[in-house]
Order: sequence, then structure tokens, then C-alpha cells
Amino acid sequence: MSDFFGIHSPFIEHCSIVAVEREPGIARARVELTPPLLNAAGNGHGGLLMTLFDVTLAAAARGTHPNSAGVATVDLNVSFLEPANGVLECEGRVLRAGSSLVFCEGEIRNAAGELIAKAMGTFKLMAPRTPGQIGGD
Repeated sequence: MSDFFGIHSPFIEHCSIVAVEREPGIARARVELTPPLLNAAGNGHGGLLMTLFDVTLAAAARGTHPNSAGVATVDLNVSFLEPANGVLECEGRVLRAGSSLVFCEGEIRNAAGELIAKAMGTFKLMAPRTPGQIGGD
């Protein structure tokens, strides 16, 4: 089992996404493309890249409000610029953090530093659950 900035997600583990670094408002993650993660053309699958953005930008958003119960993706827009191959690095950055919504941007680059994809995302902060609350402890 792996830990992705304080959470355990079987899907993140299944996708081989690894947490690299998180500081206030910034998160970085990496994935090494292997055959199960490729599309029919032999490049990184677009769904994998979207997942990499989703979890990395969400980690950056979560870092702005450490007492929240997490975040939910409201919107994620991805532009694919080049085919993805090899080891990919993703960086997510908070553009603006409000009391309930966090706006982020991100980039995926290959090992040569070439820009592979760009993303913009909006994340809803989840309020901490209190004991006795439906769905709570």
C-alpha cells in the first residue's frame, strides 16, 4: 500500500502514481509509463494523464486547508500538447484558495522537460465531519 500525501487510494496505486513533494499551494507527482498504462498508439493514455492531474492538483488544493476532510473535483480541463512517453512529472499549483473552492493549474512534463499537457481545475473543500453526522465516524 502507498500513501499519497496522507491518503490511501487503491486507484492511484493501480495507476502507479507516486507522490513526490508537497509544500503550501504546490504538489508534485510522477508516473513511469509501462505497457498497461499506454493507449493503442503506444503513448501514455489520456485518462491516465487526467488522473495524474486530478490527484496532483487536488493534493495542492488540500494543502491550503489541512483541516478539511478532503476535496472533490468540480471541474478539470486538460489540453494535450504532445504524446506522453517515459517518466512523467506533474506539478499542480494553487492559483486562488477561497473558503470553499480552490482554483489550480498544472503541467505534465517528460524527463527531457518537454511540456506534454496543461490543466486547470476547480476543487471543492469538504467540511470536516463531526461525530454522529451521517457518513461520519
